[in-house]
Amino acid sequence: MALQIGQTAPEFKLFNTEKKEIALSDYKGKNVVILFFPLAFTSVCTAELCSIRDNYAMYNSLNAVVLGISVDSLFTLGKFKESQNYNFDLLSDFNKEASRNYGSLYETFGFGMHGVSKRSAFVIDKNGIVQLAEVLENAGEQPNFAAIKACLEKLN
Repeated sequence: MALQIGQTAPEFKLFNTEKKEIALSDYKGKNVVILFFPLAFTSVCTAELCSIRDNYAMYNSLNAVVLGISVDSLFTLGKFKESQNYNFDLLSDFNKEASRNYGSLYETFGFGMHGVSKRSAFVIDKNGIVQLAEVLENAGEQPNFAAIKACLEKLN
């Protein structure tokens, strides 16, 4: 079941592309935008994350950190980040724990794959409370970036 607004966001510790362990609690006191995405190097995921990259100054101005999370290995995510010049952390949820805890996991995905992150967006406030939760069933859709921005503006 997906997280609901007002719930405490589940803690996670995942490795980024620099092999550093990142925890949600590392960002206490900041707003955090968490974007779960299905697979690196796919067209919709690339477009989604490029949108974040190209608008990162806006997120920064709203006191927000953006974290992209997928079940890809940190090595795959490292190549993806490098190829697209992403300016925010990509975290590997290879064991699928964070995706599952956030209600963002396809049990069955295309091509017979199991356990792929659903495209999802969460805004977590400075106190670790979920302020926006959007879990998309259709991997071809993108999160509502206008709603994410409005949520962050309201928090500031």
